[in-house]
Formats: sequence, C-alpha cells, structure tokens
Amino acid sequence: MKLIDLHEDFGYSASAGKDVINGNYQSSIKLLSEFDEALIFASIFPHVDAVNERSEMLTKAYGSYTPGTFFSFDLLVNQVKMYLYLERSGYVKVVRNLNDLNDSRKLKFLMSLEGTDVLKDYTDLYVLKDLGIRNLGLTWNYDTKFASSCMSKKDYGLTGEGEDLVRLANQLSIIIDLAHASKRTIIDVASISKKPIIVSHGNVNKLKDHKRNLDDEAIEAIVKTDGVIGVTAIVSTLPKPDIGGMVEVIKYIGESFGWRYVALGTDFLGINETPKGFEDVTKVKELANEIEGHVDEVLWDNAMRVIKANLSLS
Repeated sequence: MKLIDLHEDFGYSASAGKDVINGNYQSSIKLLSEFDEALIFASIFPHVDAVNERSEMLTKAYGSYTPGTFFSFDLLVNQVKMYLYLERSGYVKVVRNLNDLNDSRKLKFLMSLEGTDVLKDYTDLYVLKDLGIRNLGLTWNYDTKFASSCMSKKDYGLTGEGEDLVRLANQLSIIIDLAHASKRTIIDVASISKKPIIVSHGNVNKLKDHKRNLDDEAIEAIVKTDGVIGVTAIVSTLPKPDIGGMVEVIKYIGESFGWRYVALGTDFLGINETPKGFEDVTKVKELANEIEGHVDEVLWDNAMRVIKANLSLS
C-alpha cells in the first residue's frame, strides 16, 4: 500500500523531544516503513508556547487546553535543519522537484511551512524556496498580513500583499495550503491561483460545526482549482470521535463533490488525542478497508496529481 499524508508534524514533535525515527507514537520513520511507499508533507511549525489571551481563544475553539503561540524564524531554520539531517542520514528523500519523485527511497518528505507568521514580506518566498520548502500554509490560527485565518474576528480574506504571495508561490512551484484559512481567504485564493490548491488537514462543517471545518462553498472553491482536501484526525472536528467519523467525512466529500478531490492529512505528531481505532499511521490500513474501491485515489493518486501540477522539473 502507498500513502501520501498531507500533514504530519515531524519537525515540531522532534523539537519537543519525541523519537520520530524509531518511536511508536502516532507516526515515525519506523512506522512509515510498513508502507510500500510513503510521501509525507512534513510540517515546519516554528512556534513557542505561551499562556495568554490567545490560549483562551484556542482552548475554547478546540475544546481542550491549547497554548497560545509566538513564532520564530530561528525555529523554522532549526526544523529545516532536522529534515535535512534525516535526508543526509539516508532516512528520507526531501522532495524539491518532480525528478525527486522518482528517487528510489521509499520514504519521501515534502517540507511544508504551517503559517506565514514569520515572514516579513512576500519576497521571503525566495528564501523558503532555497531552503527546500514546497508547501505553504497561508495561516495557522492567527491572522497575518497576508490573509485572515479560520479564527478571525473579521474575515478580510486575502490582502493585497497576500495576492502577491499567492502569485509568487505559483511562479516558484510552491503549493498553496489553506488549512486554518478563513472562508473568504479560501475563495479569494481559489479565484487567483493558477495551480491546484490544497487544504492539507481539514474536515467538513456540514457534518461537524467547527471553525476549522469547511462549508460546501469553500469545498467547491477548492474543487474548481482541481485541488484536494486532506481529511484529518483532529477529534474535535469529526462528526464522531473515531475512525468511522473520518470515513464519514471522506465519503461525504467523495460522494458529494467527487472522489478526485479527497485525500488524507492526519495531523499526526501535532495532536494530543487521536480518533478511536486510528491511533497511529499504521491504522491507515484499517481506514482503507472502509473506502474499498477508492483507496488508491484517496491515499495516493489525488494528492500526487496536485503535487505534479505544482512542482517544477528543477
């Protein structure tokens, strides 16, 4: 079985002291070795926990304690260095272009920055490109100078500089990721992006009312770009707190909008609670049993289509 997971927090988890090489917690290089081939969107989340008004807001939204956050460019660099170390050590191949998809290593990482909080202006994308980052989440849970987030008190969507950011990302072959983005941001980005966009880890508001979830209009905007939505294991966003809840979301998107547009984005190593029956990445095989007939599409083909449409040859 092959797997593309559109969001796993290897960098954040490693910086918190978890064993991401040989560990058994949610995901690791060892656990991913059970797949014939795996490509992981390896997140860079350069944050420092804080106790403040933001932590109150996030705790209310997620239903359990969630610390507020400060962001640091130094932490971004440190997490990139960790991924490059894993590549130098032979554990993974970091995907930077289309040719890297043909590398013989069975485990590949595509580096993904979660949020634009540390960027000074849109031209910082040139630096991210040189660092090897190929997926860019426009927001985490906070508004930025580029776009409003799903937690925004005033959904202003994409700013003028945000439009410049999206256009430059298209030129530099960096995938645009709208997980954590507001509805207006999603619609604005979908209207100007020349390439397919993704929601790397999100669920459906019609099945569970949650600020992190997408309504049908937002899903349709993603679909119109020929993009993809990674169904996630964040328990508070699921209609049921188990693997069946994930299957329900997958089937809703597939049956309502087309099986071409649904994928998987677990958020493993970034969540404290997992759905019952979906405790770690090896349980993807159990999930596959519930979507018979669409396994290859959901676990590989759809996400790979979007990756190939965005990346360049060099």
